[in-house]
Amino acid sequence: MTEINKIEKKRLALQAKLDGGKTPEDRNHMGQFATPTTLAREILTHGVRLLPASEKIRFFDPGIGTGSFYSALRAVVVAERIESAAGFEIDPHYGKPAKAFWKGTKLNIRLEDFTQAEPEERLKANLLICNPPYVRHHHMDAAKKADLQCRTEKACGVKINGLSGLYCYFMGLSHKWMEQDGIAGWLVPSEFMGVNYGKMLKSYLLDKVTLLQVHRFDPEDVQFTDALVSSAVVWFKNAPPPSNHDVIFSYGGTLTEPALSRKVLASELAHEGKWTRYPQADKATIRVEITLGDLFDIKRGLATGDNSFFIMDRKKIEAYNLPMECFRPVLPGSRYIPSDEIKADKDGLPLIDMQFFLLHTSLSENDIAQRYPTLKAYLDTGRKGERPVAERYLCRSRRPWYAQENRPAAPIICTYMGRSRKGSKPFRFILNHSQATACNGYLMLYPKPLLAHAAAKDPEIMRTVWKFLNGIKVDELLSHGRVYGGGLHKLEPKELRGFPAEGLIARIPEIGALHRQLSLFEKAVI
Repeated sequence: MTEINKIEKKRLALQAKLDGGKTPEDRNHMGQFATPTTLAREILTHGVRLLPASEKIRFFDPGIGTGSFYSALRAVVVAERIESAAGFEIDPHYGKPAKAFWKGTKLNIRLEDFTQAEPEERLKANLLICNPPYVRHHHMDAAKKADLQCRTEKACGVKINGLSGLYCYFMGLSHKWMEQDGIAGWLVPSEFMGVNYGKMLKSYLLDKVTLLQVHRFDPEDVQFTDALVSSAVVWFKNAPPPSNHDVIFSYGGTLTEPALSRKVLASELAHEGKWTRYPQADKATIRVEITLGDLFDIKRGLATGDNSFFIMDRKKIEAYNLPMECFRPVLPGSRYIPSDEIKADKDGLPLIDMQFFLLHTSLSENDIAQRYPTLKAYLDTGRKGERPVAERYLCRSRRPWYAQENRPAAPIICTYMGRSRKGSKPFRFILNHSQATACNGYLMLYPKPLLAHAAAKDPEIMRTVWKFLNGIKVDELLSHGRVYGGGLHKLEPKELRGFPAEGLIARIPEIGALHRQLSLFEKAVI
């Protein structure tokens, strides 16, 4: 074993010891997820190749932890090439032992909050590599966010969205710590590429620096065993972007040997909301005249506040002698729905084995006590125990506390979270003929007047729409959603609303005709 590898083995032992001294909750709160050795060396190897071969390295890591990237740098270049190295660590639990561990080397660790520091000319770097803390916005108070927004805008000229995680601020604040033409490599969650809060960060990457490459790891190959995120490495040069320059988008495999890779014009990226479409997509999203949002009002299913209390099967209702008229049918989880079409009996109940019912009444407790004493007795149990149902967040904000949202049955529902394996679809579109509503494990598609008008004339139109939705290619559907570590895909209502629906016009001419009439009317009003 080489001396470098022996040192890395000792550093890993120190990392494990320090991680063991904190609870997973504490580390999660501070976004502390150490970079694995193999990945760190892969990133440093790639970063060094982006520098001129004769150039000395002035290394900087604003979230250094125990120094995984500095250790990797020492493993991939000769010692003489490292002119200087510096890093910040806010947590003394990691910072003090790391400072002691690297004593006698070129690494200078500052035990400070990087976001509050001002750069010194001698500390500016030509190679900045960082796995910034993955702290979600709700772990930062309003005053902290406002300060970070102000500091970041001053540092890089872009104001970061308040819903952004701490890693977005780290990227913007680091701008002033880089030398002209310096190289930066950021190991970050890929979510910024496809969500609204990422727009400002993408603006920085396109307008303030020269974006070189975005490598997205296969989400099923989780880079951090203790963080459910899909990771990407973003590479850029601290130089104004040249006109019409290309950006390399790569996916899967390694940085050196990705499974997929292609060049995309930066000008194309400026008009593409979902960078996660690349490199699989061969062109930007086509702007269309009609989307699913024109045809459907798409909402998430209802949140009960406590499914185990408000949802029950017929046996439980009968066991408590509860009044059936105070319940309405509700669909079970998708694993209990074997077919993508739910048929109904004459009363509108779904013809499936697992039939459930939702407690649904707006009667006051006094009225319930007079009309339905057994139901009043059951509701009283919701006020007892260590965590009474009535005191939970959703319930205590309702009047009365047991009232439910108004979510009527939808003719089409969609499972909006799932995994895609070997070409299978993570999302299911289900045609619902029943009067059963659905909980928030589903998206509910309610026809807007445009579609409802056409469907009223021909009930088979809804089946045509359903077949169209289930005919969407897997990659097309995934490109409109977002992905998390482990291959977990998610499709938000807004993302589904934006999906192109022009393919339906050929199948349902009435929709095209009505949409053109509506567009002409809207233009006339404007």
